[in-house]
Amino acid sequence: MRNIILLLFAALVLNSCKVSYTFSGTSIKEDVKSVMVAKIDNKAMRINPALSNQLTEALKDKYRKLTKLSVEPNDGDLIVEGEITSYETTSLAVTANEVASINRLTVTVKIRFTNKKYPKEDFERSFAEYEDYPSTSTLDQVEAGLIDSIIEKMTESIFNATVANW
Repeated sequence: MRNIILLLFAALVLNSCKVSYTFSGTSIKEDVKSVMVAKIDNKAMRINPALSNQLTEALKDKYRKLTKLSVEPNDGDLIVEGEITSYETTSLAVTANEVASINRLTVTVKIRFTNKKYPKEDFERSFAEYEDYPSTSTLDQVEAGLIDSIIEKMTESIFNATVANW
């Protein structure tokens, strides 16, 4: 009997919070129904022509798959917009012959998040992700795989910051 009362009390408390919790770890309030992901513009000095579209579509897919939000083309309760501000390679490990043995591709994106229903959750911040690759390979040889991995990590970070409150 005590367990039933505790269960009913927990259900009542969770229901009164008006927050929807999912297995993806999101905490989206029930009255938030849609998200708009604007095209992430590429304003970096060095440009990967496909990166802007790939990142934008990956973000939309993330919201579609892991939330009940409808992804709207023009307006939403949540708005995610931003630009790629940096796309650069750097040498990391240098051998005894002063030659780089490992290089790093880093992508930085500045994101503006607007929650029309709860403006206190709005933010503007940069997200940076990277992947390392051996200097025996050129960037052209490994770029597609590096970008896939960076986009996966980047969308996870942006998603968590916007709807998982992490």
